[in-house]
Amino acid sequence: MAWRAVFTALEAVCEENITALSGPTDLLCGNASGRLLTCMRKIQDHGRALEPVVAGFTAVYHHYDFDADTPGNGYRTLVKVLQSCLLHIIHKGRYIASNCHRAFFRANHNASEMEAYSSALCQLRALLYLAQRLIHDNSHGQLYSLQNGELSRRFVREYTSMHKACFYGRCLGFQFSPTLRPFLQTVVISMVSFGESYGKQQSGLGMAAFSFLTSAKYVIDPELRGAEFERITQNLDMKFWKSFWNLTESELLSGLASVASNLVQLNLTLTIPPEPLRLPLASDPRLFAPVSPPVAHWGPGPVNVRLISYELREGQDSDELLAFSRTEATPISVSLVPFGAQKHPPSPWLLIHFHGGGFVAQTSKSHENYLKSWSKDLNVPILSVDYSLAPEAPFPRALEECFYAYCWALKNCHLLGSTAERVCLAGDSAGGNLCITVSMRAIACGVRVPDGIMAAYPATLLTIDASPSRLLTLIDPLLPLGVLSKCLNAYAGEDSQAVQPTEWTSTLSALGRDTALLISDLTHGASNWIQSFLPAEVLGSLSSSHQQSLDNEAHYRSTSPSSSSSNSSSGPRDYPEGFEPLRSERLAVIQTPSCPIVKNPFVSPLLSPDDLLRGLPPVHLASALDALLDDSVMFAKKLRDMGQPVTLRVVEDLPHGFLSLLGLAKETQVASDICVARIREVFQQQTLPPCTNKQPKLERTNHGPSN
Repeated sequence: MAWRAVFTALEAVCEENITALSGPTDLLCGNASGRLLTCMRKIQDHGRALEPVVAGFTAVYHHYDFDADTPGNGYRTLVKVLQSCLLHIIHKGRYIASNCHRAFFRANHNASEMEAYSSALCQLRALLYLAQRLIHDNSHGQLYSLQNGELSRRFVREYTSMHKACFYGRCLGFQFSPTLRPFLQTVVISMVSFGESYGKQQSGLGMAAFSFLTSAKYVIDPELRGAEFERITQNLDMKFWKSFWNLTESELLSGLASVASNLVQLNLTLTIPPEPLRLPLASDPRLFAPVSPPVAHWGPGPVNVRLISYELREGQDSDELLAFSRTEATPISVSLVPFGAQKHPPSPWLLIHFHGGGFVAQTSKSHENYLKSWSKDLNVPILSVDYSLAPEAPFPRALEECFYAYCWALKNCHLLGSTAERVCLAGDSAGGNLCITVSMRAIACGVRVPDGIMAAYPATLLTIDASPSRLLTLIDPLLPLGVLSKCLNAYAGEDSQAVQPTEWTSTLSALGRDTALLISDLTHGASNWIQSFLPAEVLGSLSSSHQQSLDNEAHYRSTSPSSSSSNSSSGPRDYPEGFEPLRSERLAVIQTPSCPIVKNPFVSPLLSPDDLLRGLPPVHLASALDALLDDSVMFAKKLRDMGQPVTLRVVEDLPHGFLSLLGLAKETQVASDICVARIREVFQQQTLPPCTNKQPKLERTNHGPSN
């Protein structure tokens, strides 16, 4: 439904409900009629205020896309999320208007539902006003406020006090595919139940039993669930998040995942010893470059990897390879390999994978589901690296281990069932970051660069700088800002200073001067040498065909609430007079970086100088309805402007981490197929020329062996 039609329908539904609820209400229980009437009037006011705001965004948000064929950026996503919320309200409002006077109408339940969505609408309205400030203050086409720390500080301050529980209760996952909502509800209930038992002196079995018994109250009380989830995501420490995310590594959950995943003939865990390597130089294979084992923080150490292959190939059952096998693991799934089965010849392809998990959690084991599927679809061996995790192993340990494993794989590809004629790196989230930085390291060392990169929803900017998509961390159940900041700080290895929120008053200008100065010092604490890594602002000249859109944007900036109040004596306001978002009773503590390491180009590739990125192989990016969407869009633009080959695909209605949700919804299968198609392009040498983004035609059926 077009956005204008949505607002028209919303107005009609509000009027219909106000009329119906203003009449006789004998059948409505208690004060339910008054609650519904008040709620519908609030929704009507929000809708009338938001319609011109959305009109402004739709007039200009195409300027922030990667290109005309790839509509996707944080501004579009915010409008889409708002529209999803309004459609839910319209659907529920029509039901209430038609049934409110019937005998079995659940008045209190429906009043609670509408109140929850009214609260969500209020908070989304606040996010759109904050996004207006970003458009107003950022350069044309820029999604991040890299040169404006005040915008990022304001966003962090707002996050600490804004109410978020409504997005985790009755409204949980409204912005995503309907088939994923039961899964999201299960995750949130599991998390709050686990959080209640976290820290108690119990065995693992006892904690699981306690969590199971306490989960019932969160099923029947969505408001309690939302409030508890907000508390957990804002203030529990990194140990809790590592413990919870690593539940996916447990034998029970991994066993259930294995039952639903594709069967493979090889699933082998290996330990690579820390021995120096020598690889041919890419510029002159007669010369060799030394590659040292990882040494950061505690000296040389082994690297753990997992080899997955749909078919057993030559070299994969050799004594030389099995000598690297971890003793606690079963080397080969013998039951799946028929006795006397013929081994297949080595594949000309090799896929090297780096898993996600925010640099702090998970291993290849929790990513086996889609890796097995990829190995079958592509008929390729996959080497997944179990790099050391933060905060125990901060940057650059993970990068060193992944680069060492990459070099070891090139040198020992004959053991992996491959000739490595074509090598592709693939990873999701934190793993996507490592795919890019490992390739940058290969360029810097002069060794062979991979033939392509497939990075799903990668983190390319490991700061908490504001962008429109990062505003979604206020409502995202899988990647809230409090959790994101903990992960970024852990990987950076920083002794971060906690920014304590002040008591909320009617405006942000009431924040204490000392707190503002503290945040300013933290944000601007980068040393001069690291500033040289910041990319120059690229302001492309626009053709005359875009002039009308530019005029729209100029008018939009001049009429935004932030512009009209910029001369206020108390400083610019983010919201128009008479509006304030709902505030939380539990104030968040956000840790901001206290040292410039997050601006290191091997931590934040988006900040890399062109010289470190020039020479990258074709980079294929895939993102979703995700807080890190703008990371992908801006990084794709940066590579395109350099003349580097890059593609971007934005899938709809899926959250961050959609690859790990393979099998839960048809949309996740389609998204996985997109990634597989991009990897196949790399292997089949269908490299796209620079600055192109043509999309391949995708098939929904599984592909047979390709080589």
